[in-house]
Amino acid sequence: MNFRSLIKKVIPTKLFRKIEPFGHLLEAVIVQIVYWFPARNLKVIGVTGTDGKTTTSFFITNVLRQAGHKVALMTTTNVDYGDGKGMRENRSRLTTLGAVDLAKELKKIKEGGAEWLVLEVTSHALAQHRIFGIPIQVAVMTNINHEHFDYHGSFERYRAAKLRLFTQCKHNIGGLKTGVVNADDPSANIFEEELPRSLSFGLAKGDIKAKNLKLSGRGNKFDVDIDQKTYSISTQLPGKFNVYNALAAISVGVALKLEPQVIEKGIASLESVEGRMTRVDEGQDFEVIVDYAHTPESFEKLFNTVRPLTSKRLICVFGSAGRRDEAKRSQQGEIAGQMCDLVYATEEDDRDIDGEEILSQIANGAQKAGKVLGENLFLIHDREDAVKAAINAAKNGDIVLLLGKGHEKSILSNGPKAVQLRHQPQDDENPQRVVKRDYNEVLVAEAALKKL
Repeated sequence: MNFRSLIKKVIPTKLFRKIEPFGHLLEAVIVQIVYWFPARNLKVIGVTGTDGKTTTSFFITNVLRQAGHKVALMTTTNVDYGDGKGMRENRSRLTTLGAVDLAKELKKIKEGGAEWLVLEVTSHALAQHRIFGIPIQVAVMTNINHEHFDYHGSFERYRAAKLRLFTQCKHNIGGLKTGVVNADDPSANIFEEELPRSLSFGLAKGDIKAKNLKLSGRGNKFDVDIDQKTYSISTQLPGKFNVYNALAAISVGVALKLEPQVIEKGIASLESVEGRMTRVDEGQDFEVIVDYAHTPESFEKLFNTVRPLTSKRLICVFGSAGRRDEAKRSQQGEIAGQMCDLVYATEEDDRDIDGEEILSQIANGAQKAGKVLGENLFLIHDREDAVKAAINAAKNGDIVLLLGKGHEKSILSNGPKAVQLRHQPQDDENPQRVVKRDYNEVLVAEAALKKL
């Protein structure tokens, strides 16, 4: 048991949650001093929001590189030091690293000679002051939806944590103090008002607004007006949600006064993001798509995007994480039940929570939407078996969606003493309560397809 776990065990949970942020802040301050503020002189673009952070970060990176800048990238899926050696996998399972590890990575980025860093920032990281001391030049908000209430306790506290990125940007002496905000999000005004300079984007409204939108299964085309001129934008990533992600990156480019032609080429050059609308093709006569969607809002966006692409059936496989927001489980089930023809509920990351209990909560939502257990609703706890069952059920023209794991290469599930220890504070690294097993959704799907 490490020191943090010991403190959690000794101090009552409610009290621990109140004092935890101060402990994290103290840690972050000490780390920054020890590493002598490793991000100093680095221009940082922070990207936060419920959905779309990773893809938006990749779009921004491509735009900046198209402009000739040396850019580092830190996201849920990958880390790139900007030293020309390419991407490496983020194996930490943390979108934004803890203060110590983050400082070490920032030092490597500086040593690699990067000028810019595009940093994906979570609400947990902001609430825990992990990015203290990092000079945010531009703060980006993709959207604010239902997520992580298990940690923050309410939507208002969740949103307030996200807002800290903009506050930190405002306090960056000598920085650009610029915000890029999704104008179509209900919380847009709160974020826009936090900074002296803001640029908004959207489909319904915004400073940078998409028009003449054309969506397809292979990408999107739309026009935007920049400096009173109309520019044609093409993306290789499908889905209306990826229009928003591209618009956020376009807005960053405009805020940095990049040439519109450079922005166009940067957006068009992004071919894919691992685990985001990733197609698995083994010559089958139906589509198999792996995506990281794991919130009710991302489910709605994804299903609305994919549903028009087939006249046949939509089949989905998904779970819901243990020790995370319980309220979303039935919501996910209900949305899938309404919009998909076959629903396979399975494990995601149970941690030390009873997987069957999670499946039951998902099933309640799906049944509310009219799904019938054993007919068009199936509860298969083992994820590999669930993927195999869904692929075996697919027919010509169907689309199979494998959701929730995306790029991740492991599953956290019950350890030998999970039940006995489940009411104690959680420690994902404790093998007595949680074990990690290797899992790659794409490889599992490929194996199932080859056996057809």
